[in-house]
Amino acid sequence: MISRMLPFIAFAPLALAQITADQTMKARELSDPRFSPAGDRVAVVVRDPFTARFAVRHIWVYDAASREMRQWTASSKSEQSPRWSPDGKTLAFLSDRDENDQIWLMPVAGGEAVKLTSGKSAVQSFAWSPDGARIAYIARDANSEADDKKAKEFDDARVVDSTDKLARLFTVDVASKKIRQETKGAWAIHELEWMPDGKRLLMVATDKPSAESHTNRVFTLTLADGGMEQVLAPRGPFGSVRISPDGKSLAYAGSRLDGPSEHDLFICALDSRTPRNLTGAAIDRPATHFEWIDNTEVAVLVQNGFHAELDAVGGKQRRLVADDSVDPASFAVSARGSVAYVAGTAAAMAELWIDGKQVSHLNREFEGVAFVKPEFFRFKSFDGTSIEAALYRPAGAREGQPGPLVVMVHGGPTGAWSNRFDALTQLLVAHGFSVIQPNIRGSVGYGHKFIEANRGDWGGADFKDVMAGVDEMVRRKVADPARLGIYGWSYGGYMAEWAITQTDRFKAAVSGAGLADLATEFGTESSALYDEWFYGTPYENLANFQKSSPITYIKNAKTPTLILQGEADTTDPISQSQMLYRGLKRYNVPVEFVVYPREPHGLREEKHILDRYARTVEWFEKYLR
Repeated sequence: MISRMLPFIAFAPLALAQITADQTMKARELSDPRFSPAGDRVAVVVRDPFTARFAVRHIWVYDAASREMRQWTASSKSEQSPRWSPDGKTLAFLSDRDENDQIWLMPVAGGEAVKLTSGKSAVQSFAWSPDGARIAYIARDANSEADDKKAKEFDDARVVDSTDKLARLFTVDVASKKIRQETKGAWAIHELEWMPDGKRLLMVATDKPSAESHTNRVFTLTLADGGMEQVLAPRGPFGSVRISPDGKSLAYAGSRLDGPSEHDLFICALDSRTPRNLTGAAIDRPATHFEWIDNTEVAVLVQNGFHAELDAVGGKQRRLVADDSVDPASFAVSARGSVAYVAGTAAAMAELWIDGKQVSHLNREFEGVAFVKPEFFRFKSFDGTSIEAALYRPAGAREGQPGPLVVMVHGGPTGAWSNRFDALTQLLVAHGFSVIQPNIRGSVGYGHKFIEANRGDWGGADFKDVMAGVDEMVRRKVADPARLGIYGWSYGGYMAEWAITQTDRFKAAVSGAGLADLATEFGTESSALYDEWFYGTPYENLANFQKSSPITYIKNAKTPTLILQGEADTTDPISQSQMLYRGLKRYNVPVEFVVYPREPHGLREEKHILDRYARTVEWFEKYLR
């Protein structure tokens, strides 16, 4: 079916093969590298190629002595979150091999994994105690026997915002497997860290879990008596709280203007409890992934435009990874100062690297595939603002001979295109389309003021950035002005919907999980805090919501539009796509609406992902050829 819908189009003889949709399902994705305490091994999570409905994840370990990469877990289900015991003799991980994620232990010396926890609710995250005797973990309240009985009898009415199924903190004794619930009442726990003394835990928690505002705070919990002490109450969204090795300071990713999302790295000494923005002025780039190196320095992954940098801050700022040929994604730092990181590029699958050397080759089969390398460039928007973009051109494309162009808009808007492999982009290019990925205003990686630039102005200057990019492609004779398409998912889907109501220059559009009516989106999405930062509330500011909603201008639409939507999406609910579909049908615009059962905001099932690729390419083939 896929091969029929995605015919191969050759533009020039190539020694390497063009990528196909089926091939993209064979890629292995690496994440969450973790050094053993001695620094001689690195555990990493590897998502295997799709072999059934879902792709499963397993844990692989690189051994520095043998220089071998070996798979350590191999169940029919998934394993993730590898965490070494303090003595390095045991590897703990989460696995859903018994229906939901529980903690399992695997001895490093050899032997089968042993299940440590057996709760009805999935374990969300966990951490070893400093002495290795206990593990603390977060899990939601489980159903009681009465709840299960009611569910079987379909007597399962549910009260919205009920506090009887909150995320709790538990500890389990590793030797005896005895479990103790550490938090109760109205408290919902989101993050945990052990204090170095092993007697207290650092937590991100709230006692107002149903409030639609930022109520999370940082606490310490004394295990002996259950006493909680508030340490910090950062403003706006924050997270990834990490305690320093000596227990005297904490670091977290926070926000300057109460949002819209975490952006800077903050350090706070526990004796002063006065946070200090460590990266805002010095770097002014997203610094949300970090790890303590010692008691003063922090390793931080920084997104700088399309590229990622791994730096050390807190002392004299320095680069930890000097190789610019690949872009690091996730990383770990050993006690000896070695750095393990997952890295790749837009034209090379990611692998595991240690101190500048590639140590894994799990995607070796793609070395024979002709990936197109992007050209990174900048263009001036309508007001002189410099916009960075990536341009992908098909094999055989010639200078001065324009062809079909697809503009791809990222999600967010506080997202960004980066120098990482994107399957759909490569498939479009393999089928003869040039692709431009502009990081328009609102994107991360260009400073906080750039993020703020489309606050309350979606579809305004950001859309003009998109069209300025199109004009640049026409001027450079890359794009045929009669064969322009636009694609996006989430906020990118919104921008595709906005485009078809503002201009008839696009001859085809694909909108995935978009936003047609910002006011009804606010009232039906799972959390409205992000949108509130941009627009306030529709109860007090309805006119601004309406002026930025594509549905307000639906009468103007003429562009053939493909709408793709996960049926279980609570981030951008299906009602948004339904509204767009009904409006386009009303005005006789060619439209197709595809719903993917069970799928949330991002598609997870193999056949659905392949279907999205196939339909997208076929839609542009139909209207841009």
